[in-house]
Amino acid sequence: MSLAFLAGFQLSLGLIMAIGAQNAFVLRQGLRREHVLAVCLFCAGSDAVLISAGVAGIGTLAAIAPWFAPALRWGGVAFLLWYGARSFRAAWRGGGALAAAAGGAQPLPQLLGLLALITWANPHVWLDTVVLIGSISAQYPGRAAEFGAGAVAASFSFFLALGYGARMLAPVFARPAAWRVLDAGVGVVMWAIAASLALG
Repeated sequence: MSLAFLAGFQLSLGLIMAIGAQNAFVLRQGLRREHVLAVCLFCAGSDAVLISAGVAGIGTLAAIAPWFAPALRWGGVAFLLWYGARSFRAAWRGGGALAAAAGGAQPLPQLLGLLALITWANPHVWLDTVVLIGSISAQYPGRAAEFGAGAVAASFSFFLALGYGARMLAPVFARPAAWRVLDAGVGVVMWAIAASLALG
């Protein structure tokens, strides 16, 4: 393994470990044991596409099109406010997550549609993968692809570990109160990120 690969792996892992909409979604599916592999592969595959775009230099789009960054920012604020409100509603109602865990699984196409929105409409995903990882990869001339490969490997490793490792928390989430706390916590995080984006 080259130093560039390890640097990409370390950077990507550090960025992706912060709780966000994607991680909360994967954690929830892991706890429910619903479509875990598909969800993990979708998240990691999306990261792979975005990281590859960043390493290829697509991150310069913000410099070429000045409207791109503000559109991404305010679209992200709207999305995060909606997702946070959805989480607070689930926390207020309670029991919904447990009923879903006990009952039939959500259809995979519907689940992936929501996950696509969570992933591709989230500005933090774009900023971390395309802009940040893409720009740092330029510091490894001739080895940018190795840096990107390390970042992609970290994404696959993290999402698979999160999705399947969530099962160890199943006894905790056997209680309705734990699901309500999780939903409320996700809502707080989403609105905090929205506020930080709105305030610049």
